[in-house]
Amino acid sequence: MLFPAPIFLFLFLPVTLLLVYLTRQSRFRNGLLVVLSLLFYIFGEADFVLMLMGSVVVNYFLGKWVDKCKNNAAITVGVAVNLLFLVANKYLGFLTENLNFVLQGLHVHPLNVPHLKLPVGISFYTFHSISYLMDVYRKENKAQKSFTQLALYITLFPQLVAGPIIRYKDIASQFTSRVLTSSRFKIGIERFIIGLGKKVIIANTLGISTDLLFSLHPNQLSTASAWFAIICYTLQLYFDFSGYSDMAIGLAKMLGFDFMENFNFPYISRSVREFWRRWHISLSNWFRNYLYIPLGGNRVGKARVYLNLFIVFFLTGLWHGASWNFVIWGLLHGFFMVIERLGFDKILERSGRVVKHFYTLFAVVIAWVFFRIDKLDDALAFLKTLFGIGNNPGYTLSFFTTKENVIVLVLAILLAINGVNRLLKGGIKMLYNSVSSIEAVKVSFRNVKSVALSLIFVYAVLNVVYGTYNPFIYFRF
Repeated sequence: MLFPAPIFLFLFLPVTLLLVYLTRQSRFRNGLLVVLSLLFYIFGEADFVLMLMGSVVVNYFLGKWVDKCKNNAAITVGVAVNLLFLVANKYLGFLTENLNFVLQGLHVHPLNVPHLKLPVGISFYTFHSISYLMDVYRKENKAQKSFTQLALYITLFPQLVAGPIIRYKDIASQFTSRVLTSSRFKIGIERFIIGLGKKVIIANTLGISTDLLFSLHPNQLSTASAWFAIICYTLQLYFDFSGYSDMAIGLAKMLGFDFMENFNFPYISRSVREFWRRWHISLSNWFRNYLYIPLGGNRVGKARVYLNLFIVFFLTGLWHGASWNFVIWGLLHGFFMVIERLGFDKILERSGRVVKHFYTLFAVVIAWVFFRIDKLDDALAFLKTLFGIGNNPGYTLSFFTTKENVIVLVLAILLAINGVNRLLKGGIKMLYNSVSSIEAVKVSFRNVKSVALSLIFVYAVLNVVYGTYNPFIYFRF
């Protein structure tokens, strides 16, 4: 089930909120949310709901075992079970294809390549399960005695299929101590509407241009058209995923939970290192806490640190998809992280703000080419077109631009660099300095904000009702 879908907006969500707010005791409320979360998952992935519940059951008993044994063998088995579960469902075909490539060189008969349907959300709920086991192993939490509470942590529908990836220790206390209030509900509604607007109004509009442009071979595009394509995709991906995260955080707030922020204006970063402190923050934290630090982090020699970074970003790329283009994307980010540590960061410090931003955006945007295009030959051909290599003028930019997508693109750029917030803050500051009643300004701002959010919601819903199906990009991971 999609958040920006009529059945979710006008049936599932209202019924869920009504039932949750009518249920007083937290233990009954937790059980209710587990049932509702499973119904949410069944609506789109009925074939895999037993697999999801199987994962919960297995990790419930693994957690007790890890807590009891408190040794490396127990946690190794626990993590291995979850990773084998993920590999079998997500990477088996990819591994078989690559093994067949080796077997072909040895003149050995190839294996049959399995083509399995990827269960939606498996990468996310597997990482949640590993987080639970690791936090128990590190004695940051005791093993969960309540099966319902563990099931709720893994299956809670706002974060089930596309995150944010919430560490178990950060949310464990909320299963019994969360409070539902009108102020939290209001904040949640506002956050949800902002996310809905990001997805439906901005990401989906940019997605129309992106899909059209990337459906053509790179040789059919002019250099300007290629840059328009990758810029549209760069912004589409951000507003698509950050929009989902905003909706998830807003829904969680309405249900009494506090989720961590997942994005913090990543496109204003001045280094690739800073970019990863702002982009998909929950995933970055997960890899840092459960892989990079256990590998030695920054406490080992420089050569080992660089190797650790490449391992982390190799696996970050592979986590996003069973394809070499994602691995290349991850390794590119690992490369930039390493060269910054090798001394390029010192050069950046002496550079101006514009140079830092240009370098970071250039690195990120070029890497997105491999994230978007799965065939290596096509990705390299697209890069050639970006830099005007060859003599293929292709379709001109005017062929792809309309008044609507240009307006949305400009709005997306302003929002992505925090320009709208800065303009609003500047305007409010000027009003504060020019009027005698500060309270009147605050009331006026709240009224304008309420009207703006109402208009965004109505326009987004109209797009949902009359628009086309457009799933979240990160559902595929």
